[in-house]
Amino acid sequence: MTIQVLFIQGGGANVHDQWDDVLAKNLERNLGSGYSVLYPRMPNEADPQYAAWRTTLLEQFNSLKGGDFVVGHSVGGTILLRVLAEQPRIPRLGGIFLIAPPFMGDGGWSIDDFAPRADLSGQLPGGIPLFFYHAKDDDTVPIAHVHLYSKAIPRAVVRILECGGHQLENESSEVARDIRSLQSSSSSTTGARGI
Repeated sequence: MTIQVLFIQGGGANVHDQWDDVLAKNLERNLGSGYSVLYPRMPNEADPQYAAWRTTLLEQFNSLKGGDFVVGHSVGGTILLRVLAEQPRIPRLGGIFLIAPPFMGDGGWSIDDFAPRADLSGQLPGGIPLFFYHAKDDDTVPIAHVHLYSKAIPRAVVRILECGGHQLENESSEVARDIRSLQSSSSSTTGARGI
């Protein structure tokens, strides 16, 4: 059975084809056989709007099944997080992985269209592992943003990388390792129960 990983791009002109495409392909390569990375083009990527991206995300969620994974990069991660917090009916995800998402709110950026509800941690689906990845040398979204997320969502696992910039140097091996680790533990648990 193939596990699907939905990868949501960041925002900006030509990001889908010239930037995040490399990161998505690297993730699929690092995951190896048994995984398929879905990489949809988000609407009006040069000027992301929450409502339009939300609609596309909800359509993409229809292709996921229980145990699949979602990955969001940059503002795509911020929007993904807000959509997940607002949607009570989504497949039971195997995990949520966010690469360098800007934090919206006190201490972060002020883009009202992307800002999540005040109690972000309480609104997210419970029991789903949540990981953040951020490089110290990210000159697009400062490292302080991941610290704000860790305060807002204390249960999240935060992985801080020494270098890699905003694109993690297009190297997603840490994300792939965490996805495979969760998949392995899920398979072991399921097998142990005979389900």
